[in-house]
Amino acid sequence: MDEYDPNQAPDPSEWLELDEGTRIDLVLKHHGGDAKQAQPEKRLHAAFHVTVENQVALGEEPAPATIERLIREGLDRHDAVHAIGAILAEDIQALLSAGTGKFDVDRYRNRLDELTAKGWRKRDSEDKS
Repeated sequence: MDEYDPNQAPDPSEWLELDEGTRIDLVLKHHGGDAKQAQPEKRLHAAFHVTVENQVALGEEPAPATIERLIREGLDRHDAVHAIGAILAEDIQALLSAGTGKFDVDRYRNRLDELTAKGWRKRDSEDKS
């Protein structure tokens, strides 16, 4: 696999054959970044892309179903990956703030089940203003 396009699901077996660093580099390259000189926030963005893509490739529900549902609701696949990644980032922040050392998988699954394209669009537009 030489390129990553978030609007096309990568072949799961090809994706999972790559090491994490290569996956992150492919995402950075897609976003126009230089993997060797990427700023930390761009690497973090790429890492969330990779985490979501890993969940989809592994069939870890509800990520695959959520991507499909968000696409049916009108998001392109890239925006659907961002929407799921945003939920994941918030839940990781909650984990770090709580200091429990335990990721709340049930909360994450419930939040993905509740995620809608309409809600994501509203939230995304508020974040940009």
